Amino acid sequence: MKKTLSHVKEGQAHMVDVSAKNDTLRKARAEGFIALQKNTLELIKGDTIKKGPVLTTASLAGIQAAKQCSQLIPLCHNIPLTGVDVIFEYTAKGIQAVSEVTCIGPTGVEMEALTAVGVALLTVYDMCKAVDNTMVISDIRLVEKTKEKRD
Repeated sequence: MKKTLSHVKEGQAHMVDVSAKNDTLRKARAEGFIALQKNTLELIKGDTIKKGPVLTTASLAGIQAAKQCSQLIPLCHNIPLTGVDVIFEYTAKGIQAVSEVTCIGPTGVEMEALTAVGVALLTVYDMCKAVDNTMVISDIRLVEKTKEKRD
């Protein structure tokens, strides 16, 4: 059985019509990593990066990005999000970013979760580039997506 892409119709890209789908509680979690020098990690932890509080700024950037996903990715639906969180965990080699996005609607929030993580990590990169030219962003991926019927 040949599987076809729902975003391609007769060779042309189009936004999938989800109007016939029921609203469900949708959740998605994504993660990504940025490798940093040990000194850069210490500067972030000590809140001494000249541009300001790195993780607070990166979290806000990720939340803002999730809210703007349909403006960035052409075939994404404009979804009224009900929640967005971007959190960070220090590791010995860098910072792990995790986003969790929720909505009640007819389509999922995977792209919003992935966009939140990507932009959050890009913000860390931007804020630290003056002190670390070895940073590498990697392993951005969808970890989980769920949908639950609403009563």
